[in-house]
Parts: sequence; C-alpha cells; structure tokens
Amino acid sequence: MKPSRGKTPSSKKTPRRVINKAKDPVEVYCRLRPLGDDDASVCVTPINGTTIQLKPPEGSHQYRHGNIKETHHSFKFVFPENVSQKALFDHVSLPLVDDLLHGKNALLFMYGITGSGKTYTMTGSPTDGGILPRCLDVLFNSLGELQARKYVFKPDKNNGFDVQTEADAMLERQKRELLPSVTCRTPSTPRTPGTPRRKLADLDELANRVRVPDNTRVSNIDEDTNYAVFVSYIEIYNNFIYDLLEETPPDPINPKSLQSRNLREDSDRNMYVNSCTEVEVKNTEEAYAVFLKGQRRRRVAHTQLNTESSRSHSVFNIRLVQAPLDPIGEEVLQDKDKICVSQLSLVDLAGSERTSRTQSSGDRLREAGNINASLMTLRTCIEVLRENQTMGTNKIVPYRDSKVTHLFKNYFDGEGKVRMVVCVNPKVEDYDETTHVMRFAEVTQEVQVARPQAVRHDVGLTPGRRRANQMYKKVIEEGGSVEDLKPIISLGPPFPCLQLCDPREDTTLHTLTAFLLEREKRRHTLREELLRKQGTFRAHLMEMERDMEQLKQENAELKMKLNSRNKSTDALEKRVKHLQQQNDMMMREQQLYEHDKREMESELATKRQKIQRELQEKDRLRNALKGVASSQKDKWQRECEKRVRATQLELETKMWVKDEKLRQLKEIVCAREQAKAKKTRTNSNNSTFNRSKSPPPKPSQPPVRLKHRRSKSTGNAVWVDHKPQSTLKTDTIMQPVYPKNKKTTAAPSVKDIKGSNNYMLTHQEEDSKGEVETKIFKGDVFETRGGGRAVQFNDVEKLRQDLPPSPPSNKRNKRPADEELDSGEWTDVETRCAVGIEGKPGASQPAAVHIVPQKKLKK
Repeated sequence: MKPSRGKTPSSKKTPRRVINKAKDPVEVYCRLRPLGDDDASVCVTPINGTTIQLKPPEGSHQYRHGNIKETHHSFKFVFPENVSQKALFDHVSLPLVDDLLHGKNALLFMYGITGSGKTYTMTGSPTDGGILPRCLDVLFNSLGELQARKYVFKPDKNNGFDVQTEADAMLERQKRELLPSVTCRTPSTPRTPGTPRRKLADLDELANRVRVPDNTRVSNIDEDTNYAVFVSYIEIYNNFIYDLLEETPPDPINPKSLQSRNLREDSDRNMYVNSCTEVEVKNTEEAYAVFLKGQRRRRVAHTQLNTESSRSHSVFNIRLVQAPLDPIGEEVLQDKDKICVSQLSLVDLAGSERTSRTQSSGDRLREAGNINASLMTLRTCIEVLRENQTMGTNKIVPYRDSKVTHLFKNYFDGEGKVRMVVCVNPKVEDYDETTHVMRFAEVTQEVQVARPQAVRHDVGLTPGRRRANQMYKKVIEEGGSVEDLKPIISLGPPFPCLQLCDPREDTTLHTLTAFLLEREKRRHTLREELLRKQGTFRAHLMEMERDMEQLKQENAELKMKLNSRNKSTDALEKRVKHLQQQNDMMMREQQLYEHDKREMESELATKRQKIQRELQEKDRLRNALKGVASSQKDKWQRECEKRVRATQLELETKMWVKDEKLRQLKEIVCAREQAKAKKTRTNSNNSTFNRSKSPPPKPSQPPVRLKHRRSKSTGNAVWVDHKPQSTLKTDTIMQPVYPKNKKTTAAPSVKDIKGSNNYMLTHQEEDSKGEVETKIFKGDVFETRGGGRAVQFNDVEKLRQDLPPSPPSNKRNKRPADEELDSGEWTDVETRCAVGIEGKPGASQPAAVHIVPQKKLKK
C-alpha cells in the first residue's frame, strides 16, 4: 500500500524516492493460549522459540484415518502460554508504530479459530492492555508537543487531507466545539442485534476502570514536522462494511436497515471505505474512548464454543498525517503536496469454526457461513500470490471475492509491512481446526511484500526551525535582544577539514564533494523557496494592485453617487423648509380655528342650557295643563252623569205615570169585562134553563207557539254567554239564539274570552210594576297591546212582558191596534239600545248607555 501523497505540477515536482525492489516476507507469529485447570490433555507443544509440534489426538479426523504422525510448524516467533502482553507488543507491534511515525504503512492480522484469544490479544484488559491501546500509548508518547492544532489537517472525503492555517482552524474549532449545535440525544450505549448484555456491561466496566498506560516511546522523530492522528473503526459483517462510529445508532429491531459502506479507490490506487467517519484525536484517552464506542456496536453472540464470539471482522485504522513546518518554523507549510499520510491497520478476524461443533442455526449459521467464506477467500488469495511469486505465473488474485481481501489488496500488491499473529488453543478438541490454521500460516509466510520506504518532503529546509522559533519567541517575551540568535535559514554546517596529507587520499575529496553537493542542494532548495515566496509576494502585490484599482473605481462611483445624493439632499432640504413654512401657517390657522371652535362650543353650550330650561318650563306647563284638563274633564263628566240621571228620573216618572194610567185603564177594562160576562152568564142561564147541560165555552185566547223563536238573532259567531246564577228563567218567547257559545256564571277569564268574537252579559231587575226585566249587554272582543282581551259594548237588548190595556167602551172609535189589544193577548216588548262603552268581561252593567227610540214586536 502506497502512502497517500498529493500530486505536484510538472514544473515543481517534489523529489520522490527511488522505488526499492527489495521485498520482505509476511511475518507470522504464533501465540498459545493458556489452559484452564480442567484442561489436562493438549495437542500443541512448543519445541523452541520458532517451532511448535502438533500431535493428533485419538478422536481427531486424521487419527481415525490412520495418520498419527506428529507435525512441526515454524513461525517468525512462538510466544508461550505465559508470555505477557508487553513482551508480545514489543516484539510484534512496536516496530510497526515506528514505521508509522516515519511515514510507512503497516497491517497486523489476528487469526485463529473461535476461542483462541484473538480479541484478548488485540484489546487486553485495563490493567494489562493489548496491542491496540499500547500502539496508541506509544504513538502519543512519541509525538508529544509535535502535534498540530486541531482541524489544521482536514479530510477531503477522497482519502486525502487538506491543510489550512491556524486562524481557519481556530474558526472551525469554535464552530464545532465552542458553539456546538443542539442535537437530539442518542443512546450512549446502543446495542446491536446479537450483542449480549453482559458484553455491554463488561465494556462499561472496562471504560470506567483505571487503565495502566504504556510509557514506551519512539526516538528520532523529526521535530520540524507537525503531526495529526485520525482513527476510524469499521466492521465487515456478512460481507457488508458498516461504520461503527456513525452518528446515527443502528436499529436493534431491523439490522438490515443499517447503511452499508462502499469501497473506493483514491488517486494513488489505495482502497478506502467511502464516507467512513474519521475522528481526530489528541491523546490516548480520546482514541480509546472512540474504540470503546465502536466496540459497543460490534456484533458478538453466544455460541457453543465461545460465550462472546465475534461475528464480524473488525478493522481499527490509525492514520498519521504529517507535514513540514514553514521555513520560519511557525505554522504548517501551506502546501498540500508536502503532506504525507501513513496508516496502521489493526484487524481482528472472526474465528473460523465448524457448524457441526457449534450447532448453529438461523442467523448464527448464516454468520458462520459468511465468516468461513471470507477466511477461505483470504487463504485463496494468499495461495495465488505465493504461486505467482514462486512459480512465476500471472494468475488473477480474487481480491474482490471478499471485502476483507479487497480492502487490503494494496498491502500485498503495493508496499507496506504485513504481520500476522496466529492464536492457537492447544486443547485436543480444536486439533482439526488448528491443523488448517497451521497450513494457512505456512503458506502466508511464503508471500513476499514490497518493503516500505520513508518519504521526507522537507529536504533542503533548515533543520531545527521549530526550536529556533521557540527560542526566538522566548527571547521576545523576556524582552532580550535577538542579535545573538542564529539565523533561522542557513546553508548548513561549516566546511569540513580540507587538509590533504597524502596525494592518494580520496576521503577528504569525497567528503568535500558530498558536502558541496549537499550545500548546492540546500542552496537550490532555498532558491526555489525564495522564488516561490517572491512569486507569492508578487501575486499578493498584483492582487493588492487590482484591489486598489477596484477600490479607486468604487471610490469614484461612490463620489458620483455622493454628489448626486448631495444635490437631491439640497433639493429635499429646500422642500422641507418650504413645507415647514406651510406647516407653520397651517399651525397658526389651526390655532385660530381652535379658538373659534372653543367660542362656538361655549355659545352652543349656553344655547343648549337655555333650550333645556325652556323644555323644562314647557314640561311644567304641560303637566299643569294636563291636571286642569283632567279636573275639567271629571267635572263635565259628573255634570253629564247628573243630567243623565235627571233625564232618566224624568223619563221614569213619565213612564210611571203612563204605567199608572194604563193600570187604571186596565182595571176599568177588566171591571167592564167582568160585568159584561156576569150579565151574559145570567142571560144565558135564563134562556137555556131547559136545555141540556153542555160545557161552557172556552175563552178566546191568542194562539201561543212556544217553540217559535227568532231565527238566528245572534248569527254564527262565537259568543261568550255571561249569565249569573241568580238569573230567573222567563216565559217570554223572544229569546236570543246562539248556536256557538261559551257559558259562564262567574267573571270570565282571558282563557274563556280567547278564541271568541263577541261577549254577552245578562242582567235582570224588577221594574216599578213588579215585573222582571231582562237586559242583555252585547259587545265585541279584541286583543290589547299587552296580550290580554278587552270588550267594547255596542248593543243592549231589553226583554219584558206587559199586559195589554182594556178596550174602550166606544167601539166606533176603535182602531185595529186597539182591537188586537182587546183580544186579551199578552205582548212581548223588545227594546234595543245601541251603546258605546268599553269595559272588562264580567261587569254587571255598562257604565254609560245611550238610549235610542224603541220599537215593538208583537206576536
């Protein structure tokens, strides 16, 4: 795998190293897992520091086929059961960290069957860390204060990095850290499908416990370079790549909804995971926290062989970005082509297993099949590579058959150091799987990988720039003189010794030649730096000139706009003055109007008071006149009633006189009739004395038809018949006929009157002769404004029965009417009077009656 470099234009090509054709084999180490107290028999025995012996047990597959021969397998180094994590790290991983600091790439595999100790070798425990935390400790111990400020190096999303100034980095740091945006809280420990709860509890305990750091550090680090560390953590599950550091936690219900990542190839033909989260860390604690965050999301499950078996391949990448300082040692050189990126990949492969032993089913069976398929692809690629290198063939290596091999194909085809730690469980039950692991380890050791070479981009720049800049700043802070300081830029050390002791001596000449070549090289570098700075300065000057011309044009335009605005301002000021004068005149007119308005309002108030007094006076006079009118009206009403009573008395007196005369006349007539009758009876007795007796003749009386009544004298209207209980029944035939009536004896209520058109009140009294006289008061019913009923009387009927007077003695002067009276028939007299009164239902008689001439009805 080639270290990531930026491309440089052809006019300014960066000195590249000469590609070394030297290759190194893949280094494979073996680590034996310690046995428990119950494990008595083993099948793996270490012979020496590089060889182990495998002895087939009785229950193994080879033993059943008669192959009981012991086999020996050699490695780069064999770590016994009691080896410490520190010893293993110093022997295997410390050289890889050294290569990382010097711009070289490295790849470290953990390979073995399930339960052989791969994860423990990689992570370890808080008190005894594994390879991964110790690599971080050594890396940050070695860098120390040489790290650049955060966000100076920024990923460009194409597996490369951009460099920005300290000011821009500070702005971005404030934007991301000091002013963080409000986001939704996400679960701190999301659990992915298949992750046991005990595993998460162990991780929380691992994070909370105090970790023992490794104090080892790498020397000979270039002090004139700034560094930055970026970490990422991915897993390959079922041949899909997932980012364990993504912000959105995975869905524990539907794991298929996780967004898988794709592999891409950058400009240097290096493979990388697209859109993978890379976190810039500044110390081991931050990097280890990032690792634990991803470890919580990693897929593990319980199987028959391991309670916490890894079901995916995990890859923890450590990328070190380094770039030289500028010639004055202040900031990172603002040149992307000078950036060098080296990478250390720590891979924890899932364990190979046989499904017959694990008795897996469902998801576990599918996971085991994918794990075994990816490991088989890795073995196939290694075997094809070995065959191509040893036999000289040119077969196509099937890297694309698996994501693991496709991701790391650059290490095998390019350059970089590749190492593998084979973890072995010496139990006899794992003999068959251990045999396949040993065969794969032997094949892997025969593969050759190109040896990595370090690259330095600051060739020609004066060493010690950082320290000289620090000294300069310190002197400035202390207020001292900077004259005694050495120049930051120099051509290197002084000339070597030029003394020649022997004409055949070539050492001095070679030394001088090398010194001059180095000085010429430095001079050429300084000249290029000077030309670059001159070009930059000239570009700045031209840009400033262009800005100046643009500012002049803008200034002229602004002056023209200012003059036009000044003119418009003067015109507006004149207009404002004119409007101010008009406003003053209008204000004075308004004041005059206000004065007139106040006077008119005062006059109006006076007139209103006067009108009010006049109205009060009129009301008083009206009330007084109303009282006088009411009193005068009452006086005239009393006077009219007095006259009516006098008239009634006079008429009653006249009627009494007439009645008395009629009575006397009647007595006279009756006496004559009696005398005449007596005389007739005497004569008849004498003349008929001898005749037979016969009944006396009946007196002649007028025929009376009692059933005869006036036909429909009351019409078809609905009448309310108010007839008191004390009313006497008379024998007169002139009775009113009312087919539709409502009879009542008490004072009628509104309910009785409601729905009626007419009202009729019967009143009886005794006249001067002792006869009963019946009066019927009739009126119309109408509705009042208040919702009640009122009666207006408009007619009076008087019913009485009189005895006709006796006929006179002189029959010659008799009139037809007198002849009728002489017949001795009674006469019914009906007197009708029209009245104009208004009263209430239930009144015994009207308050005022207007009498009209009478008429007689004779039967």
